[in-house]
Amino acid sequence: MKLYLTMNTYQAAMHRIDYVFKNFDNIYVSFSGGKDSAMVLNLCLKYMREHGITRKIGVFHQDFEAQFTATTGFVEHTLTSNLDLIEPYWVCLPMSCKTATSMFEQYWQPWEQSNRDIWVRDMPNHYGVININNQQFDFYEEGMLQEDLYEAFTGWYHRHVGKGRGKTIGLVGLRTQESLNRWRAATEGKYMHDGLTWTTQSKGCRDAYSGYPIFDWVTEDIWTANAKLGFGYNRLYDLFHYAGISIHDMRVASPFNDWAIGSLKLYRVIEPHIWGKMIGRVNGANFCAIYGGTSAVAWKNIKLPKGHTWRSYVDFLLKTLPEDTRKTYEEKFATSFEFWLTKGGVLSTETIDELRAMGVKITVHGKTKYRTDKDKVTFEKYPDDLDVKEFQSVPTYKRMAICILKNDHLCKYMGFSQTQRETQKRKEAIAKYMAL
Repeated sequence: MKLYLTMNTYQAAMHRIDYVFKNFDNIYVSFSGGKDSAMVLNLCLKYMREHGITRKIGVFHQDFEAQFTATTGFVEHTLTSNLDLIEPYWVCLPMSCKTATSMFEQYWQPWEQSNRDIWVRDMPNHYGVININNQQFDFYEEGMLQEDLYEAFTGWYHRHVGKGRGKTIGLVGLRTQESLNRWRAATEGKYMHDGLTWTTQSKGCRDAYSGYPIFDWVTEDIWTANAKLGFGYNRLYDLFHYAGISIHDMRVASPFNDWAIGSLKLYRVIEPHIWGKMIGRVNGANFCAIYGGTSAVAWKNIKLPKGHTWRSYVDFLLKTLPEDTRKTYEEKFATSFEFWLTKGGVLSTETIDELRAMGVKITVHGKTKYRTDKDKVTFEKYPDDLDVKEFQSVPTYKRMAICILKNDHLCKYMGFSQTQRETQKRKEAIAKYMAL
């Protein structure tokens, strides 16, 4: 494990967890069944048992219905064998989850009642399972976005479990090694608790926070801690290892999102008994399982077709899309044009120097009012492609092409998040169909 100031990462994480239990009245852990969230939960349980803490913490788990059996088994064991210290919130509700398997559909809904006859597996029957028949979330709307449900839970937990008193924190197994966006989420929060960079105030609730106690860990730290401390973990990772997957590429997530496209084929080998159900559950699953590792959809190995620039290739790809999908991308791309050519985005000094060395015409406007030491930059012309170290920090037509090839309808790869208009449109659709 690497050293963190005067302590290693394990000691630093336990120091943060000690702070949490001494400064927050209501605590829960967000648990996916993956290695990072399991580590946070195991560290909390270890701390509680060593310090004789008997007050229960919540464990929030979103169940995606279609998942590896090993993940289901690990979640089931974890949530049923620690009931002396945890209160599980095992969410099996219809929620809109991102799918990158189809040009025509942006989302699919696990546990959707109208598709009950084709569910990949039966509804779990354990203490703490929350489904459409027993849920008591005052914020829940059937089909709401997975991310919205997750965000709203913290406020609900503060109001209903904490009775609106004291301070609430939701602990997340987020590690900044995973991506630049995760680094920003964990360390650039505008509203923190006591100025601690590993905490962020939750939206809409001033006494509720998110905490990232292992934000500075690397993948090797996780497996070192599991081995030395004897923690249980999802045995799916063993199967991934046998399949030759690097420890840095192992993911436990909803199988149909853009992170999982390349590994869909593993279901055919590891879970042949449920693969047939998955094919019938979500459009495009079989195609992505077959071609997920090829040039057809393997965007990480994308090569520009002969005779094309990235701009012309984007134009070609847009013409192949259904009208509604094409318009969604065109609106996102137009926003990116206006932002980088007129308003300006922030870039590091290193990236700015790289751009200037390449002869890219940019204007540097200096510091901004935002909490960053980067400079505001506008481009004279939208770049086709840029060979810079921080590729994802600069705008290019290549990034647009990758969004299309990933079926990344929200263009998260370009740094977009869901807009207010998209959120409102979704709410109106939900209201319309609930009234039928």
